[in-house]
Amino acid sequence: MIQRENMLELTRRMIPARSHIDRIAGAYYDAEGYIDGTFNTHFLKLSTAEKTKNLELAKAVLQAETNKQLKDYRIPETARKPGSIWQLLDGIKESGLQNDAFLDLLYEMIGERVAPGKESYCFLFHGIYDVPVKGTDKQWQEGSEEVYKYLLCAVGSLEGEYEPGLPEAGFLYPAFRQRSTACEYINLHEKIKIWDICGKKL
Repeated sequence: MIQRENMLELTRRMIPARSHIDRIAGAYYDAEGYIDGTFNTHFLKLSTAEKTKNLELAKAVLQAETNKQLKDYRIPETARKPGSIWQLLDGIKESGLQNDAFLDLLYEMIGERVAPGKESYCFLFHGIYDVPVKGTDKQWQEGSEEVYKYLLCAVGSLEGEYEPGLPEAGFLYPAFRQRSTACEYINLHEKIKIWDICGKKL
């Protein structure tokens, strides 16, 4: 079960001055789900306005109603095999969004499942969060307990020319549970059904 405080801890820092997101990449789809364009850039190179707009998309996934819209999904150990979606996500995360071949594979898989008849987008965020120490009195202390590296994905419809609307699906991988990395879990948010890719071989 997702603890709301874990999501709030991440989103509180998703502002341009404090963001722990270091890279953003994405794809745009035409009405038939074919890739119409991609981008990949260091997050700090964006203008403040662009950072703010993109962080709102990222936060919208994590701010979805926990355990109803945003749910925990446990990844079976048997599913972690060569050619699995989990191997792909691990590769994308470890490359810090800098392996375009991995990204193209994921974009194509998601493009097959976006709502037909609508131009859509898939944005990926890579983050590195130094989890601060929290004392027994629940006060923040100096130092870091661990480094949480994650992928956050937002998928939705375009409202104009390359203008993303609010996410209709997304994920946080690996999950952030009890203020720690939970590699055996993913948090899934969806209003449109695209996450059957979780059980599919590449």
